Amino acid sequence: MAIDRKKFWGKNHFKHPKLTNDMVAQAEAQLGVKLPTTYINLLKIQNGGYTRKFGFPMKRRTSWAKDHVPLDDLAGIIIDPDFRSPLNIMKSPDMSLEWDVPPKQVLLTGDGHWWITLDYRKSKTPRVRWIDTEMGQDMKVADTFADFIKGLKPEKAFIPPMDEFGDPI
Repeated sequence: MAIDRKKFWGKNHFKHPKLTNDMVAQAEAQLGVKLPTTYINLLKIQNGGYTRKFGFPMKRRTSWAKDHVPLDDLAGIIIDPDFRSPLNIMKSPDMSLEWDVPPKQVLLTGDGHWWITLDYRKSKTPRVRWIDTEMGQDMKVADTFADFIKGLKPEKAFIPPMDEFGDPI
C-alpha cells in the first residue's frame, strides 16, 4: 500500500516557507546535487516538517529497531540562513562535519546520532541510506527516494500486538 501524498504531512511546526523553483535551484547549486523529483514534489505540498509518522521496513536490524527505520519528520529546503529550523537540508554540510557523516550526503531526517540520507557517493542518482555514526552502521534503505516513499508504512504497522498486560504477544 503506497502512502497517499496528500496524507503524508503532519504539522509544519517551524512554519517553513512555501517551496519555489528558485529555492530548489539554489539548493541544488549549493549542495552540488540533483534532488529527486519525488522529494521535490512532496516539498511542494509542504516544505518539510513533521510527517504523520511512518516507518520503512528493513530486512536487517538497525540501531533503531529490529525491523524498520523511522520517518517522523522530513527536512525541507530553507535558503534563508537566518531562518531557524532543524529540518533543513541546507544544514547538511555543517551537520555532516559535526556528526562525522560520510561525504556526499543530504540529511533528510535524524537526531545527530543517526540519519536517513540521500547518498550521492556512488551516483548522481542517490540511494537512501541509514547512517548511525555511533554504531558504525551505514546501510542501504532503498535504491531511490521514490522506492523509499512507496515502501513507507504507518508507524503502527511496526508495533507488535500486545496481550491484556501490555506485553508483546
